Amino acid sequence: MSPYLGLVLAYLAGSIPAAYIAGKLTKGIDLRQHGSGNLGATNVYRVLGAKIAVAVLLFDAAKGALPVLYFPRLLDPSAATAASATWWSIAFGIAAIAGHVRPVFLLWNGGGKGVATASGVFGALAPAAIGVTLVVWFLVLVLSGYMSLASLAGAAVLPIAIAVLRGIRSPLFAVSIVVAAFVFWTHRSNIARLRRGDEPRFGRKQPPPPSPSNGESGGLDGPGVS
Repeated sequence: MSPYLGLVLAYLAGSIPAAYIAGKLTKGIDLRQHGSGNLGATNVYRVLGAKIAVAVLLFDAAKGALPVLYFPRLLDPSAATAASATWWSIAFGIAAIAGHVRPVFLLWNGGGKGVATASGVFGALAPAAIGVTLVVWFLVLVLSGYMSLASLAGAAVLPIAIAVLRGIRSPLFAVSIVVAAFVFWTHRSNIARLRRGDEPRFGRKQPPPPSPSNGESGGLDGPGVS
């Protein structure tokens, strides 16, 4: 397989909008018009419930991890050496994250904030570092109750964990800094709400969405958390 074809396939895999599909299949709704309007697992939890949110979370992580794990094995040896396969793995992961944030299947309109898919990517590339990151993420979530703050804390810790475990010369260190900056950028509205003190806490579910058949539509209260 050409590595450039792998990039396209990774982007298409990342573009599969699991949260959007879940909303359509379970409630017949477009999640971009309900809750926070974000196609991430947190909004799925608030609108559709915990079981569906877990399924969406795992799917979003898998579509980041699988291209990183398996696409390098399919590369044409004449197009990618063993050394360059690492860089192609990273590139496939970045393509999957880009697809999640700007999914082509929704005409680049809406998507998640990249945290779950990025976690899958780094889970495949640096499992020990992502393990440390997930511990920090969980502790911040439990202590603060803010999913967004936990995601930001995890993004900040990831480069530190990679620096300690892999060294700053590892290509993953530079990539992790870029990804962390990207996560902070996608969470800029959440940062503003945290500073104002009106960021919703995790665990408070939205009221059940009205059926589309009754002519009502859900409210949109701004960019989402996950």
